[in-house]
Amino acid sequence: MTDLTGQSTAALVRQAAEQISALARDEIRLARAEITEKGRHAARGAGMLGGAGLTALYGVAALITAAGLALALVMPGWAAALVVAAVLFVVAAIQAVAGRNQLKQVPPLAPTQAMESMQADLDTLGGKHG
Repeated sequence: MTDLTGQSTAALVRQAAEQISALARDEIRLARAEITEKGRHAARGAGMLGGAGLTALYGVAALITAAGLALALVMPGWAAALVVAAVLFVVAAIQAVAGRNQLKQVPPLAPTQAMESMQADLDTLGGKHG
């Protein structure tokens, strides 16, 4: 802290305004950094999941083809294709419901640390302690 004795009220008010402005800029910078880091982390994970999903898609396509060919040994080819398609639609519906439920559980991406820090600063400026 600097020595405040001998400074005019206007100078003290100007100094306080500058400090509050600097504090607000620092809090905004912290929030931006926090959101950026969370976004990078989410993007990295999503990219990895996308790659895994694509690889799994090729494997599943091979299995579906094998299932259709196996069913074609005991029934007409068109019927085997319909059975395989029906099973795939059921699996897709189950996955869609499970995915929607997972998305409902995602926490907000709000910069919680920055918000808590800013609230503490506001409480201190307002004279609230604790």
